[in-house]
Amino acid sequence: MKNAVIYARYSSHAQNEQSIEGQLRECYAFAEKNDIKVIHEYIDRALTGTMDKRPDFLRMIEDSKKGLYKYVIVYQLDRFARNRYDSAIYKAKLKKNDVRVLSAKENITDDASGILMEAVLEGMAEYYSKELAVKVKRGKDISAGKCKYVGGTLHYGYKVDETMNYQIDEREAPYVVKIFEMYANGVKARHIMNWLNEIKIPNNVGRKWEKNSIHRILADKRYSGVYVYNGMEIKDGMPQIVNDELFTKVAAIVAKNKLAPARGRAKVDYILTTKLYCADCGTGMVGVSGKTQGDFAYHYYKCLNRIHGEGCKMKAAGKNKLEDGVIDAVKDKLTDEVIAEIAALTADALEKERNTESITRLEKKLADNKKAIDTLLNTLALGRSPELILDKIDRLKEENAELDYAIAKENSMLFQLSERDIANYLTRIRDFTVGENDIKAKALFVDTFIYKIFYHNDETLTILTYLKDNERCERREIGYTRINSTHMSCLAG
Repeated sequence: MKNAVIYARYSSHAQNEQSIEGQLRECYAFAEKNDIKVIHEYIDRALTGTMDKRPDFLRMIEDSKKGLYKYVIVYQLDRFARNRYDSAIYKAKLKKNDVRVLSAKENITDDASGILMEAVLEGMAEYYSKELAVKVKRGKDISAGKCKYVGGTLHYGYKVDETMNYQIDEREAPYVVKIFEMYANGVKARHIMNWLNEIKIPNNVGRKWEKNSIHRILADKRYSGVYVYNGMEIKDGMPQIVNDELFTKVAAIVAKNKLAPARGRAKVDYILTTKLYCADCGTGMVGVSGKTQGDFAYHYYKCLNRIHGEGCKMKAAGKNKLEDGVIDAVKDKLTDEVIAEIAALTADALEKERNTESITRLEKKLADNKKAIDTLLNTLALGRSPELILDKIDRLKEENAELDYAIAKENSMLFQLSERDIANYLTRIRDFTVGENDIKAKALFVDTFIYKIFYHNDETLTILTYLKDNERCERREIGYTRINSTHMSCLAG
């Protein structure tokens, strides 16, 4: 069972819309039906879809970094965002934290052109991120050179003061020392994990400990007083929690254990998950693995209702045959003319839904900071409280570096894309060779071009793809053919 949160919103101008209570009721019913555990509710009452004016929405986006949940459930997708552009930006932010948005009342994850635009936005933002990377590095390098906190999840045992300097957390540090002592005395990581969980000591994100968390602590040089950032190490740059003798002893044990043969199993990616549905009962199909008596591994997709014993008779589908068949069928339809049509529609949608409000606000804050620095420099020239003034100037400069980063990040989602740029990007996704070592390329292909897949008991498919006619994509199914020559709706218009 995976964790989820619910987001609900009620607009003041539409008094007859679904109430907050009704939204929550439908979302909880959806979660129960799909075996999802709801751990929190985020609710904005009497507010519009404008992102900057929705405090619980912004809190939800920020909390997604903590890794506490995998899904955000909404009553309908229009509760999540006011337009496709905002939806694409914020869903991309959630996706980076491995969180997806689910709709309780719509039997799709999003509308067709919206998801296509989201895929293009995300990929092109990364493609055009050189300027952003430079600004991020500059801002963080300034702080890292001073051994300051530069963002991200705090390491267990440390806290940060108001000047962004690391300090020892008096509550957590003793457990760090205890972890090192136990491991040095021969206690295995899983037993240390069990002990911490039994005495109800949470990890650095408030969750139960896992074995990998213990291993990360044991290998972290920070606990010996070394500041570590992007390959740079500064001795005595961190407050030391573990003494040199104990840290060296544990490091030797860790190095020795790394030589032991790996026992983990290889990860298997089921790239059609969330896209593949049972044609008989409409329920999603998920990846299942197993082994034969001869220890031969097999992988396939199976209907959730059949897994749970709820009456569906849909038989399982072999993973590799199904995935390659779907990709081959879609590739055959992705001519250069179709790619050009997708690019034209996407470029038009991007231009219509550009939103620069966040950038305007950030740029105003940056300008205000620069004025404040000029004022402080003038005051400094008069010889008034030089130490306090210089300290404040340093803080403003660090904040400006962060603002530069935030502005560049927003701009990376607002760059002007030509149809040719988008077409080139989509062509690169299309033109890969299906084989054993390109699972990422396959997954990107599926996410970009495929909307929904229905699998039938006679081993035939109906594939719905992203393009202009959403009504037809959602409601029309063209006749079925065999898996190696699957018929498509929508892609060729």
